[in-house]
This record gives sequence, C-alpha cells and structure tokens, in this order.
Amino acid sequence: MDNLKQAIEQQRRRLEGLLHDPLKRIAERLPAAWPDREALDAVLQPAIQEIPECRFLYALNTAGIQLSDNISRTTLMPEYFGRDRSQRPYMNEVVPADGFLLSDAYISLHAKRPSLTALQLVRDEQGNALGFLGADFDLRSLPHTASLYEESTEWRQIKGDPSIRGTVFQQSRSESLMDRDMDAVIPVLDELFTERGVFQAVVHFSSSRATVWTLDDPYRYRILTHESLSDPDTCLAFPHRDYPENARIPAPAIREILENLRTLRFADETVYLRSSSINIFNGMVSLTFSCDGSHYMTWSEFLDRSADFWLGSAG
Repeated sequence: MDNLKQAIEQQRRRLEGLLHDPLKRIAERLPAAWPDREALDAVLQPAIQEIPECRFLYALNTAGIQLSDNISRTTLMPEYFGRDRSQRPYMNEVVPADGFLLSDAYISLHAKRPSLTALQLVRDEQGNALGFLGADFDLRSLPHTASLYEESTEWRQIKGDPSIRGTVFQQSRSESLMDRDMDAVIPVLDELFTERGVFQAVVHFSSSRATVWTLDDPYRYRILTHESLSDPDTCLAFPHRDYPENARIPAPAIREILENLRTLRFADETVYLRSSSINIFNGMVSLTFSCDGSHYMTWSEFLDRSADFWLGSAG
C-alpha cells in the first residue's frame, strides 16, 4: 500500500474512533420513537449537539427512505422527509457486524463538496433491524489528526494521452531555442540550484522555459524564459543561499542530472525528452517524453540508468 493510501486509512480509523460511540448512543434512543417523524425529530434535535462536526442527522428505514427531517445544528429541514437515499454511495456499502459504517468519501449532491456519511444500525429490543441513523459530514469540518503523508519515492511510469502515443512515430524533434544554448542553460540552472536557493524547477525543453520555486518565496513560482536561462546575469537576481543540509539530492549531483537530461533531449529524434522536473527535497526527478509518457524516480535511480533504458521505457 502506498503512502497516500496508508495516510487515508489511518485518518479513517481515527474518525471511526471519534464517531462510533456517539452515534451508537444516539441510535439506542431511537427505537422508542420509531417510526414516528415528530418523535424521531425530537430525539435527533438535541442529539446533534453531541457530535460537533456533524452537518446533518436523520433516520432511515431499511429500504433507505428517510423517516425524519434533516436535523442541522440550527434548524429542521422538512423537505428531506421521505427522501429515497437507497442509491446514495453510502447505502450500497456493506455494513459491518457491529452495525457502524463510515462511508468512503463522495461528492455531495447539493453542496458539491467532498463529504462522507456515518451509518449506525438501529435495532429494536429483540435485535431486529429497524433502519439506520445517518450522519453527514463535510470533510472540511472534520478534525484532521494525522500529519501530511510522505510522498512515495518508488519509481513510477504514467502513460499519457493515447492520441499522442499513437502518432509518436509520425513526429520528430524540432530544435528549440533552449536546445541551441544548452551549454549556457545548464550552468545557469546548476548555479540557481546549488547557490541561489532554487529547490524545484520544471524545465520545458520544447518551449524553452523553466518554472522555478525558491527557498525565499516558496509559495510563488518564477518563469524564466530562454533569454533568462541562457544569460548568466540572471543569477544576480537571486540572492545567494547555502545549499540546504536537508536536501536529498547532493549538490554535486545537480550538474550530472542536468547533463543527463541534455543527453535524453538529443538521444533520439522521435522519442525525446520534452520536460523534466527536479526537487532537491523530494530527491525526485521526473521525465516527460514526446510520447507523453512520464517517469518519476529518485535522482540516484535516474543517474543509474542509461539513456537507452529511458528511451525504451518511454516508447
């Protein structure tokens, strides 16, 4: 399981722990009111205050038909009474044996925002299923108790536009302005990375530009045209910064990476490098070829493989 999926599952488990007991307690109060609309509303109105993050509470029968109004924190919404929720995503998931289900996230019908629903089975004194207590949550209102996940460093290949891949052998590389001045462009990019605080760059070889992010202003990018990239004076516009100690790419490797990108740009006239990104903190390099295929790998994996390997994988 990749890091993103692990982070999602960990957060879901934390949310289940927060919501399970309050919903179970509320559901235990409902059988006495079932299936009377006004009686159910009377139980649910104060109960929603026990779940601060909840947007709506409601009761459903086993067929997914709503028996109560929608209960918000401030009002009743009678227009939802009788609503058929049987086709909503959360009604088509398998409810676990304990009767509690936290649905997968979905896009809400009205607010059009990422949401999820918790369902708690409601049983009578004999243990027969009466229906469900439903609780809707807007993802932005839920507590996030986990730290941001760590991006995977596993090598990945992602295929691009099939129409581009299908016509790749009918095209050939056109020399760009950057291609002509690569002897100047590479030293400038190396200087920006190792001495001028640039930590990420996307180099567009075909359109002769680079988008760069700096340590001094990491939330905004700068676009450097071919004229800027081929002019060493451009480095003067960026303050000197020591190379970060926590960078995963060692400073001496930057020049070697850039030289290998040059090799891939010129290695084949049909399958050639269109763009590449370097991030010194991720330690990752990405490659996008003329066939629209993209690769993501660590800087060391990139340097360990020959041009023939990358062109074969891209094609």
